[in-house]
Amino acid sequence: TLRQLWWHHQHFAIRLSSAVFQLHTAVERVAMWAVVAALAVVAAWCGSAAAATYTPTERAQTLLARMSFDQKLSMVHGYHTSLYVGTVDAIPELGIPALHLEDGPQGVGDETSHVTCWPSALTVAASWDKDMFYKFGAATGNEQRLKGSNVMLGPMHNIVRVPTAGRNFETTGEDPYLAAAYTSQMTKGIQSQGVMACSKHAAENNQETDRKTVNVHVNERTQYEIYYPGFQAAIDAGVGSIMCSYNKVNDSWACENEHVLQHDLKDTMGFQGFVMSDWFATHSTVKAANAGLDMEMPGHEYFGEALRDAIAAGNVSQSCIDDKVLRILTSMFAVGLMDNPQTGDISADATSEEHALLARNLSAAGTVLLKNFNNTLPLDTNVLPKIAVLGATAQDSPIIAGGGSGHVRTEYTVTPYEGIKTRAFASTVEYKDGRIIEDAVLLALRSDIVIIVTGVDAEEGKDRASLQLPSHDDTLIWNVLQVNPRVVVVVHSPGAVLMPWEKEVLAVVESFYPGQEDGNALASVLFGDVNPSGKLPVTFPFADAQTPLQTEAQYPGVNLEETYSEELLVGYRWYDAKDQTPQYPFGHGLSYTTFEYADIMATSTLVQATIINTGSRAGAEVAQLYVCFPDAAGEPPKVLRGFERVTLQPNETATVSFPLAPAKDLATWDVLAHAFVQVHGTFSALVGSSSRDIRLNAAFSN
Repeated sequence: TLRQLWWHHQHFAIRLSSAVFQLHTAVERVAMWAVVAALAVVAAWCGSAAAATYTPTERAQTLLARMSFDQKLSMVHGYHTSLYVGTVDAIPELGIPALHLEDGPQGVGDETSHVTCWPSALTVAASWDKDMFYKFGAATGNEQRLKGSNVMLGPMHNIVRVPTAGRNFETTGEDPYLAAAYTSQMTKGIQSQGVMACSKHAAENNQETDRKTVNVHVNERTQYEIYYPGFQAAIDAGVGSIMCSYNKVNDSWACENEHVLQHDLKDTMGFQGFVMSDWFATHSTVKAANAGLDMEMPGHEYFGEALRDAIAAGNVSQSCIDDKVLRILTSMFAVGLMDNPQTGDISADATSEEHALLARNLSAAGTVLLKNFNNTLPLDTNVLPKIAVLGATAQDSPIIAGGGSGHVRTEYTVTPYEGIKTRAFASTVEYKDGRIIEDAVLLALRSDIVIIVTGVDAEEGKDRASLQLPSHDDTLIWNVLQVNPRVVVVVHSPGAVLMPWEKEVLAVVESFYPGQEDGNALASVLFGDVNPSGKLPVTFPFADAQTPLQTEAQYPGVNLEETYSEELLVGYRWYDAKDQTPQYPFGHGLSYTTFEYADIMATSTLVQATIINTGSRAGAEVAQLYVCFPDAAGEPPKVLRGFERVTLQPNETATVSFPLAPAKDLATWDVLAHAFVQVHGTFSALVGSSSRDIRLNAAFSN
């Protein structure tokens, strides 16, 4: 094939040119010289030498100039028949490989076998560990490549605006700074494997209820300060593609919204890659094409023959389709899809012991210790001979992943009961599913400690009706507390939940969706093999009514019209502004050791503080920097502007540094200038262990 000729073009060029003179007819010589000429062109833009000499855009331009109209048209839409969730056919005569698109927020999706069921993105985000973010991206990208996929549909980083939203487990939480940090590292990790990342979903795709029909009304400042930073971070990290969403944004479908796609993403934020539609989210041909949609997925209802006709009629220009193909090719060159052809296969076994261990470590790192009264945890098997494990989530019905495109078919699941029983050593561990509450109560009565595992499922396509856990589980907890107050509750959830029994139990552990290594990761935390260091990426309220969404117009919308009237007051920003105390604040998470904060220093470009491990165990602390703007800026009371995770031995001290870029971190979006503009005046730097546990405070000027 011509692709094989690329890899050895110099050698083959000599052989081919020699072969020309051995042919007997002029026709044969002309045909062979055509191949030699094509080979010379291919050599100019393919291979390591070309990669070192020309930019991806230059190489894409060279290739684009050789493409016919039909070849260009074939690249801007998908084909339904495929082993993958999406496919763009190859153009072998030009050496352009097929694009194989696959779901991926929690691992290779679409019911693919022999893959790792990783912890959810929300679990990984709860680690607040930038190195872990990158490793997660690299590992998931690696499995995509091994399975023959070269476009991973992730990271998903839509802000948690709606606490009950069905896909919150796929996201990174409620804060744009945390979302940007995660998305940047995740994107770099995925693309380090020669797999293109797809940042999604643009824009304001923050709920599942009416997601395909709702019209979101949101102002410009809110978009750029809350909902766009994740996309900007992906763009700055070199993301190859962005997926537009189902909903309308300010009266126009997202996938034909010129302001979002062309003006915001491409012109203002500098996106050089291509925009693909969410599956069946394209609504038109001419409007979508001219608005900046570059690829229809998964078929070609609008960007197939209909686009050909629109171009022929002059309703879409030739330069428009050229720009789309150039963007697609540029991303393919930039990520390495041209120089390192895909060799994976959908039937390959992408799992490994290394990935299983990483899945376990990611889950443990993202486990959040919410409460630990009187140092109940870690468990000491020397003084706890009998341990009861209760709840169907602990064994019979484990909850390790969400549903929909984020669902992953797991090869195995280590349940909480299995993990605890294996790690408990000398202790006797007994299990009851709790369906018959009387049986569970009897087991609790004769046990030294009771671990109740509860959880709630969530999936794409529908939001939860409430933040409540299953009522049966709440009843089980209350009944057990009547006979044994030594209760530890473990929660597996897609985000915030309500815990009406929280004051009565000794400890609460939140794992979100922990993936296939659930039990092992959980046991490592419960028994102290891992000192928990996770922090909440979302706020946990006391009640369903205690959230920023106070009206139907805000959510789910009235007559499919929804207004983001809370504007910048999303998540903890609303709780601060309204002086509301949540059950557990954003950034909260305990450790088995203690940390002291001291010696803050703050300028407009750098904040530093000293962290001391004052406890008896080694442990990691995530120090968080929040910035208070001058009142005139109109910002929420405080906003996250940095975090650093530091691991310390007992009595060890470390300095944590939070660099600030004033043009970005000390700026607000100006709707007149249509740009971020620095704010000048006196700021406050707040450093602490959570958004409500501020240990240090220093003023600085900008």
